Amino acid sequence: MPNYFVHETAVIDEGAQIGDGTKIWHFCHVMSSSLIGENCILGQNVMVANNVVLGNGVKVQNNVSIYNGVEIEDDVFIGPSVVFTNVKVPRSFIERKDQFLKTQIQKGATIGANATIICGVSIGSYAMIGAGAVITKDVKAYALMVGNPAKQIGWVSKRGNVLDFETNTTATCVESGEQYQVVNNHLFQLK
Repeated sequence: MPNYFVHETAVIDEGAQIGDGTKIWHFCHVMSSSLIGENCILGQNVMVANNVVLGNGVKVQNNVSIYNGVEIEDDVFIGPSVVFTNVKVPRSFIERKDQFLKTQIQKGATIGANATIICGVSIGSYAMIGAGAVITKDVKAYALMVGNPAKQIGWVSKRGNVLDFETNTTATCVESGEQYQVVNNHLFQLK
């Protein structure tokens, strides 16, 4: 007996690997060679394609299709109706399955509702992608990205709070008290 929950309307193809404590809700489809970690939540109408890897603690909200080539690390939040792509130049009359590009979403990142992630990019750990943003290039760890095409407008803490560097070279997370510093345009958490 599996130690995960699957709603009766979901379709789980034979061979899919699903970790303990995961919950898969209404009208989801998990394909055969996908790997889903422990304690994940797949909201309504989520499709997980072949060769997709979801780490532990991943939350995928309603109406998201995660295509072949996407790897999502632990504790990532994917908002409702986020769009992933897997081919740069799709044409219905040309098969380009050999051109799928790897897209990596690193630990703890958040992708806001209706964002679009163009294939072949890496989104850094704990980055925050704003709702509706279009990501066309790699995103640094802890970066706050908004717009189309998305641009970095600041930095966030591990807990997702915007960091204020206006008056200091260090910033403190208002929620955790953790301190951060920007060095060579990369954010580092101080010990």
